[in-house]
Amino acid sequence: MRDGYIARWRGEEYEASPDGEEVRLYRPDAADGFEEIRPGRHRKIVSANEVQLDYIRTGCVWRGEPFLVLAEHEGWLRVEYTGGLAPVAQRLGLEEFEFGVYQGWAPVSEVLDVREYRV
Repeated sequence: MRDGYIARWRGEEYEASPDGEEVRLYRPDAADGFEEIRPGRHRKIVSANEVQLDYIRTGCVWRGEPFLVLAEHEGWLRVEYTGGLAPVAQRLGLEEFEFGVYQGWAPVSEVLDVREYRV
């Protein structure tokens, strides 16, 4: 599940982290100009004006309600309720992560309409 910045640079799409006038591009394997920062993680810093930057969110429906997908682990999705109704969040058994923000774990088999959005 993707959730965060991505950058299109020289015809390829990379996980990205903007930082002012620069953007850090990440990839899992070695490539020309990318330095290994840890095993399985390589980084290249480019000028922000060289990339097309987008933010990706993954949305879904669980038990008839709208959610964002934050993570996936062993057949479960970490989801965040986006419907804005505290009674619904409580009925679904979600935990209040912070004021007005409700999250929980949903079995992948119960989650519908998973799709990415560029925002």
